[in-house]
Amino acid sequence: MRLHTLEATAFGPFGRTVSVDFDTLGADGLFLLHGQTGAGKTTILDAVAFALYGRVPGARQEGKRLLSDHADPGTAPKVVLEATIGGRRVRITRSPEFQRAKLRGTGTTKENAKASLEWLDGEGENLTRLDEIGEVVGRLLGMSADQFFQVVLLPQGDFARFLRADTEERGKLLERLFDTARFGTVEEWFADRRRESAARIESSRRSVDIAVAKVSTAAGIEAGADADPLTWARKLLADATEARDTAAVALLQARAVDIRAADSLSEAQRVHELQRRAARARADLTAHQAAATERSALASELSRARAAEPVAALRAQADGVANDAAAQRRRLADLEDGVAKVGEGSALLARLSWPAAASDRDTVAAAVREWTAEVTRLDALIERASGADEAQSEVERDQARRSELDSAATELGQRSEAIPALVGVAEAELGEARSAAARVDGLSAELARLVDARDAATATAGQRRTVAELAQARADLRDLHQQARSDLLDLRKARIDGMAAELAGGLVDGAPCAVCGSDVHPAPAQPADTAVSKADEDAASAVEQRRAADLDAAAGRLIEAERILDGLVTRAGDRDPDELGVLVRDATDEHARARTLAGRVDELAAGVAALRAEGEGHQERIRAVDAERAGLAERIGAGSALVARVRAEIAAAAGADEDLRTRRDRVDALAAAVSRLGELRIQVTAVEENVSALEVKVSAAAAAAGFASPQDALAAVREPGRIAELESVLAHARDTAVRAESVLAEPEVLAVAAAAPADPEAAAAERTRVGELLGEAISAEAKADDRVLDLERLVGQLERELDALGPALRRHDELAALADVIAGRGQNSRKMSLSSYVLAARLEEVALSASVRLRRMSGGRYEFVHEDGAGPRGKRGGLGLDIRDDYTGVVRSAKTLSGGESFLASLSLALGLADVVAAESGGVVLDTMFIDEGFGTLDPDALESVMGVLDELREGGRVVGIVSHVDEMRARIPSRLHVIRGRSGSSVEVVAG
Repeated sequence: MRLHTLEATAFGPFGRTVSVDFDTLGADGLFLLHGQTGAGKTTILDAVAFALYGRVPGARQEGKRLLSDHADPGTAPKVVLEATIGGRRVRITRSPEFQRAKLRGTGTTKENAKASLEWLDGEGENLTRLDEIGEVVGRLLGMSADQFFQVVLLPQGDFARFLRADTEERGKLLERLFDTARFGTVEEWFADRRRESAARIESSRRSVDIAVAKVSTAAGIEAGADADPLTWARKLLADATEARDTAAVALLQARAVDIRAADSLSEAQRVHELQRRAARARADLTAHQAAATERSALASELSRARAAEPVAALRAQADGVANDAAAQRRRLADLEDGVAKVGEGSALLARLSWPAAASDRDTVAAAVREWTAEVTRLDALIERASGADEAQSEVERDQARRSELDSAATELGQRSEAIPALVGVAEAELGEARSAAARVDGLSAELARLVDARDAATATAGQRRTVAELAQARADLRDLHQQARSDLLDLRKARIDGMAAELAGGLVDGAPCAVCGSDVHPAPAQPADTAVSKADEDAASAVEQRRAADLDAAAGRLIEAERILDGLVTRAGDRDPDELGVLVRDATDEHARARTLAGRVDELAAGVAALRAEGEGHQERIRAVDAERAGLAERIGAGSALVARVRAEIAAAAGADEDLRTRRDRVDALAAAVSRLGELRIQVTAVEENVSALEVKVSAAAAAAGFASPQDALAAVREPGRIAELESVLAHARDTAVRAESVLAEPEVLAVAAAAPADPEAAAAERTRVGELLGEAISAEAKADDRVLDLERLVGQLERELDALGPALRRHDELAALADVIAGRGQNSRKMSLSSYVLAARLEEVALSASVRLRRMSGGRYEFVHEDGAGPRGKRGGLGLDIRDDYTGVVRSAKTLSGGESFLASLSLALGLADVVAAESGGVVLDTMFIDEGFGTLDPDALESVMGVLDELREGGRVVGIVSHVDEMRARIPSRLHVIRGRSGSSVEVVAG
């Protein structure tokens, strides 16, 4: 990753837009970021982090106040970053979430975060969704936001805490930087499998207990099983089978006795039933003969009711028509009452007669025509009223336009008065620009002289070639060292991948496994063709250490050559290159300002001419506005007069009504009501005539049916239910007589008529007694059979449960032991979980890489020592980190280091961690990185060593930014980014070396 440009607007302490050109700033590979406390040095790093990941490091993210307090109201915070990431040049633009003032009213409203990503190489579709941009940046960089904050923006304070932290705190940081989620997933997987296995074992045991309880219940006993549940259950099954056979023999004997008793009961019941039917038939014939007179009366009543039915139907029709006539007469009366409430309607009703005369229809039709014509006339007036409303709206629009023209006339007058002063200001700016144009040639000559002096002071080409050759030699050795380290890491990973086979090689039959503890080894892992041994790893480690020693020697030779070069530069002249560089920059700025002003001469002259032309055209526009105002006044007067005339005519037409619409609706409703009144009068007259005709028909029908009067016929009418009852009684009497005579004639009835009465109750009692005995035998046999079936099923279930429980217990014990080893318990002698083991391996790599730089910066005195022993009191092990002092040969705690030594150790640790994370992220190339404050704790020799390491970092085109307040750093690093604090917000100044 290489940064090119950064632009921040209204971001943090930067109220306005600031720009940083990293290509210019990092041309030498090393630049200094400095400024007063609170000026915003860290905000530059925050802006880079925010552009890439949409968040800033550490606690500053929790504040969520990235909008600058110095920004103008309404200015949106924004960061624009151009960078090359993963070989692709992109431009990322981000705006954070912030609160802005509401457009209407008071208060604020939330503005959501926005972002865009442009591919500057022209390949691929530009992105605007936050999640898509985050995914692409993470894929190109190959690291998470936490890794980037720790690896690219090296925070020395964090690493000082990391250096002195206990194993738990150190483990939390490593978990953020290295992806151990898959190893934690393995631990969780084994723990889950163990819990699931334990649950299955417990379930199986409960199933065995339940099966034993079911066997006890099925056998009808309360006692539990013996020592061997299966033997006990099988004995209960044999006892139940013997009892079932005994019950089956008893059931056969009871069935034979029951069949004989059933035959006796059946014969007694048959004879008794025949004798009972004969007695009932004789009684029915006697009753039928006694009710002959009553049946004759019922037959007469049924005959008269059937004759009266036609008369009743005509009577109902006549009553229905009469009721309809009464209802229509009531509706007519209600309608007349409604019409009478209106003056014109009341007068019309007074001219009508009842019963309705022939002339009444013409009278009603004439009134309806008159009122309909009135409605038509009122509709026309209503349309004219709408036109008057439109004319009123036009008058109001003209009045509004006249108000606008009044305001415009006022503004034109004010602008006309201000133009002379503006012309004076523009002419003064034009004079300043012409003066600057006259100075350009002199400034160019002075700038050329200063540039020539600066070039002479830096003429030390010979020594620079020597430095370049030594730098190239060191770069070659560094490549060899990186290759050796890469080979070592590859071999170490391959050995870890084949660790199962290596452990399997040491297994001995009968001896416990170091991983799972089992003394049985059914399928040991076999080594692959590409398996790596410890000897291979040790050989690669020795090569890597030799390459590191060669690299340290080359770095020493390069530092010596650079010291000679510094001496040559010091003797080059009275003024050093830095002083001349400042003078060149000042002259360049002055020359650029003069050229800029000179280039605006034509623009400013054109502005003066435009202002003069504007003043000449104002009077013509004022006259045009006055003319339009006069025309509008005339149109407003004519429109107002027209509206007044139409509204007066409408008021006259409305009369006593509230308005035209009310009068029109009232007259229209009256015409409709009177029209309906005429029709209803005709209908009522016709219905009353129909009622009289039906009364005549009712009297004629009664006489034809043989009744003395219609009332006599209606008295003979019976309900349908009564008629059905009469018909049913007469039919039942006939059927009863026929049925009784048929029973007495049956041969079986005649055969038992003279026999003694049968006694079915005694036979039934005997049958009941025998049936109870049979039921008891059936129940006993069924219970015995069910018990045998239940025991057979339950004993089989118990056998299956016991067969499944044994192997499951053995598998669970093996799984539990392996889960304990992976979780850092049981036979795990290091007491390290799998994820802790991986973190310990990563920390060991970090310590190896950091030790190379720490030995270099400490003059060979210090190096890191990784401690992989078990932690005290149950804490995780493998994350110990101490310091070996080669002066004494003692390994001691990092907490014993002095302030400067702690800084060297922290910086070495940060750089080593950057190397390991970069390798872990797929070998991503970090072309730009920043190192935070901490250089003030170093003595001159230590600072010299650190600068040598920083020189190594910028080899191969890498750019390193140093954040520091130390004055000596400004003298050593000519390229600087100066952040300047101000009352209206901070600004930046780029000083290129």
